[in-house]
Amino acid sequence: MNAHRRIVLGAVLAVTAATAIVRAQQGTLTPQERDRRWSLERELEANAVIDRKVMMPMRDGVRLATDIYRPKNAGGKVPIVFVRTPYNFNFWDVRNGVPADMTAALTAVKRGYAYIVQNERGHFFSEGNYDILGPPRTDGYDAIDWMSKQPWSNGKVGTTGCSSTAEYQMGIAATGHPAYAAMNVQGFGAGVGRVKPYYEQGNWYRGGAVQMLFITWLYGEQNQVRPMFPSNASREDIIRASKAFDLAQQLPPVDWSKALWHLPEQDILKAVDAPHGIFADAMPVETGGRMIQRTPNDPAWYKGGLYHDDMPLNLPGLWFMSWYDVSVGPNLALYNHTRQTATPEIAKQQWAVIAPVAHCSYTRATEDTIVGERSMGDARLDYNEIVYSFFDKFLKGESSRLDSMPKVTYYTMGLNKWQTTDTWPPVGAQPTTFYLSSGGKANSLTGDGALVAAAPDADRPDAFTYDPMNPVTSYGGNVCCTGTAVQAGSFDQRKMEARSDILVYTSEPFREGTEITGPIEPTLYVSSDAKDTDFTVKVIDVYPDGRAFNLDESIQRMRYRDGYDKPLAWMEAGKVYKVTLQPLNTSNYFEAGHRLRVEVSSSNFPRFDRNLNTGGNNYDETTGVVAHNGVHHSKLYPSQLTVTVVKRGSTTSVAQQR
Repeated sequence: MNAHRRIVLGAVLAVTAATAIVRAQQGTLTPQERDRRWSLERELEANAVIDRKVMMPMRDGVRLATDIYRPKNAGGKVPIVFVRTPYNFNFWDVRNGVPADMTAALTAVKRGYAYIVQNERGHFFSEGNYDILGPPRTDGYDAIDWMSKQPWSNGKVGTTGCSSTAEYQMGIAATGHPAYAAMNVQGFGAGVGRVKPYYEQGNWYRGGAVQMLFITWLYGEQNQVRPMFPSNASREDIIRASKAFDLAQQLPPVDWSKALWHLPEQDILKAVDAPHGIFADAMPVETGGRMIQRTPNDPAWYKGGLYHDDMPLNLPGLWFMSWYDVSVGPNLALYNHTRQTATPEIAKQQWAVIAPVAHCSYTRATEDTIVGERSMGDARLDYNEIVYSFFDKFLKGESSRLDSMPKVTYYTMGLNKWQTTDTWPPVGAQPTTFYLSSGGKANSLTGDGALVAAAPDADRPDAFTYDPMNPVTSYGGNVCCTGTAVQAGSFDQRKMEARSDILVYTSEPFREGTEITGPIEPTLYVSSDAKDTDFTVKVIDVYPDGRAFNLDESIQRMRYRDGYDKPLAWMEAGKVYKVTLQPLNTSNYFEAGHRLRVEVSSSNFPRFDRNLNTGGNNYDETTGVVAHNGVHHSKLYPSQLTVTVVKRGSTTSVAQQR
């Protein structure tokens, strides 16, 4: 089988995927899987010098648990692939009584790299109190400093990982440690604090509304009361104990599809008897905890490990993103920001891959990749080879396939093909604007809403009622980490469009195939009788048979419409306000006969928290106000959707690179 047809199993150099962790915790390995684990461990022992449970000291005395694997009989000093994670990487699978899956470590060692994996502070065997991304970047800096000074190190460190195993990397890169030579960040949005025009503080917000994914995720992460071994325990004793205790908590299961409805919002974790921690409680960490009580420009966001666009970022980067992840917009913006602000040489050393999958699901693509309900075709890519080509170039100084790889490799849905470009959006991309129009009855799929080429002369606003106790519920989307509450991906939205509190605007069928690749910018003219409310947008590909597959979605909390560092802007009944949402993003080919659709409403719950419409704190309230909201569209109020159209032939297929 050709290399480009291989499915790379497991996460790319990352620590064990969440599904594998669950299986291991349940003790469900087959005899064949057990044999494979033992075979990997024996091969690793034959090829590597192994140092497990090394307690690496940080500058404040806290020690972080670290496993080190480096090639035996190396001809000289070796470079390091470093993985820093909040997740369980214990070398022994205590529930199955066999070694953990050592594929990532063995792969790195056989390719001539030391492989080092470390737990963030406050997790498992690492000491200290947990905060998202750690203290202000010092742990990552100190770890790189320690590793690069080992006698077997060639002084160059590269980082890799997905999600929380990636998100700290940009902040550490900004510190400029000379040994930090290259970063591979995958699904890394929660590390992006602010990069214009996005102001999400690590995916905590979208348009000023709270993204509720962190509530479910923090349930299993803010474990400040946990078993620990004595500080004077020997490494040998800790290694021995690791075969009995991996320190992984096993919290009671929660049905988040019900739990996230609890009010007040700040008590959601308390209501499920979650451990105390940074979500709602004051904590002895640099940022202080109490995350739910912060505003988008709270000073606490600038004290942790988040990267903000006033920091330098001069490091070769390999950036993996996906269309149905929670953060492709900020991720693309940071990629472009780095190319625009880094030193000229480093600016040329940035590569991006954008896949049509959900969060960290790159290597789960198959010959027929289904994301939600929609087939994306054969979306496989040999990520393993791309990653090691990147490290070979920057950690070993070798020539590699990266030398001829275009700067951006992206997958166009609908066309179901990998394409390339050297800029984002692609060269030749042009904005095209569709205007919202109706006779005043765009409510639901049976309404008269339309997307047209010019703004209508007269304003016939569409009105709907938003009741925060009966919000529009999330159905698919670009999301992660919400447990049973929301399933990521593309789903037929017609059942949602039966609601009268969703306004539906649909274009005429495209006469010829049209590729929309790049940012999508919605501008609305709206009104409300509430002091504050939200407006949501969802962009959709409508098939000739009526199926309506979501592409991307967003929200804007109206109090922040003038900016997140500006005074709050309240609404007054009878007034019309212009609001431009942060850009949505996609790459989708609309075949002839397909139509473009946009939905507008005031909630998308529990993807985003409900605005209770009172103008209060929201997080500490239990009672909402019903809002009567309107969307206006005319030459005076030109509500619109501006998409980015790429003419066919201006991009290049990269099927040969798979």
